[in-house]
Amino acid sequence: MYLASTKTWYLERVVFLFAGLFTLVGLSIGYFLSPWGFLLNLLVGINLVVFASFGFCPMAIFLVKCGIKPKEQG
Repeated sequence: MYLASTKTWYLERVVFLFAGLFTLVGLSIGYFLSPWGFLLNLLVGINLVVFASFGFCPMAIFLVKCGIKPKEQG
């Protein structure tokens, strides 16, 4: 079993945090307010696939500008 380090808030961990929060918000909007809220989940999923495949993530760019550092610089 793999456990990620919880001692620091590095970039990749914060990206997953925001992805999870946006997913929960999208589900809540979709369930309680409008089915269009589920579109947020689709966008989060696409963004995670693009980030994993190509390394491009608008949220990661924003977080780096806010001073969050990647786990490993390379």
